[in-house]
Amino acid sequence: MKKKKSLQDKAVIALKQAVKEVVERHRKTGRPLAVWENGKVVRKRLIK
Repeated sequence: MKKKKSLQDKAVIALKQAVKEVVERHRKTGRPLAVWENGKVVRKRLIK
């Protein structure tokens, strides 16, 4: 029998999927992606 996912599990899955989609969209369009790195916000260009 499958274990029923909690609301928290579903939220984590949804967040990971959303991040994946945003990264892919930025990769396709060539737009920089803002990320947190060493205590600062940094814009990264993703290679197509």
